[in-house]
Amino acid sequence: MTIFLFIAGLVLLVAGAELLVRGASKLAAAIGMSPLVIGLTVVAFGTSAPEIAISVGAALKGQSDVAVGNVVGSNIFNVLFILGVSALIVPLAVARQLIRQEVPVMLGTSLLLLVLILDRSLDKLDGALLALLTLGYLGFLIVQSRREGAATAGGGSAAAEAGASGPAQAAPKPPRRGGGLALQIALVVGGLIALVFGARMLVDAAVAFARAMGVSELVIGLTIVAAGTSLPEVAASITAALRGERDMAVGNVVGSNILNILACLGLASLVAPAPLAIAPSVLNFDIWVMLAAALACLPVLITGREIARWEGVIFLGYYLAYAAYLILAAQQHDALAGFSNVMLSFVIPLTIVTFVALAVRPGATRSPRR
Repeated sequence: MTIFLFIAGLVLLVAGAELLVRGASKLAAAIGMSPLVIGLTVVAFGTSAPEIAISVGAALKGQSDVAVGNVVGSNIFNVLFILGVSALIVPLAVARQLIRQEVPVMLGTSLLLLVLILDRSLDKLDGALLALLTLGYLGFLIVQSRREGAATAGGGSAAAEAGASGPAQAAPKPPRRGGGLALQIALVVGGLIALVFGARMLVDAAVAFARAMGVSELVIGLTIVAAGTSLPEVAASITAALRGERDMAVGNVVGSNILNILACLGLASLVAPAPLAIAPSVLNFDIWVMLAAALACLPVLITGREIARWEGVIFLGYYLAYAAYLILAAQQHDALAGFSNVMLSFVIPLTIVTFVALAVRPGATRSPRR
């Protein structure tokens, strides 16, 4: 029964996110929002909707470990696993704007989270700050995209005046109203309902798994729940990589990580009946892994503005090593000490030396493929 609840909750989460993205995107287009604004706001929230639903649902039930572990684990999973797998499919070229703006914002939000949890809790004041930053970040994206859209529209108008030859080029078709609009509203509502019920079922099943296996709720949140709620990002990034939309594959991960911290933990902290307690292991280990994963994006992107296949292998290998460490630590396995020593004394230093050598090597900068 627990396995059935877990699978059913996961299916509802993914289906709900898909319905929400489709319905909200078409609804936003029908009321005049540009595709760029839709992608930066509605779709970004849609792919983060499972994380928001899980963290808020867990916070309402007083399960702080699941709420916090889901976000931290999802951010680690997004960078190391999703970018790793996507880069194995095709080297991921990265737009300059992503390096200059979104990646620094991701690093800044990760550092802010570290500062906020130093007192080992996230209270309503912390939640209000994160929620306000969510609104500020989305507002900035909307203003920025409107400016870019205005510039593009100006260029497009000039081109149309110079070369338009038919009515199909002169004016776009107006969006359909009536039944179409009602259908999109129904999709949004149905998606939200599926997310709520899916989140409740998945959290209950994950907690039951943890208790039956003798594993903490935190470990379940950092692994199974985090991977499950990241399925929309997995699907979006891998599909984008397969279709050659490599900027989208990276941007989806970076944008999702930003919203996971600001929106997920912001809302969870606001609705929780008591401050979200931060487990010592999160403060002493997992948050630093999340920061390291975010920082790992900088040298990889700056050295060549792309994530090569071998770099994807390293990312994927580190995620598997992180998951193995969590399992060994949860079981207090005898191999834990040896595994930790190998990672700290050999694997991590070798990786750092490799990235530094690439960064300082003459002619190391790769020209991105477009």
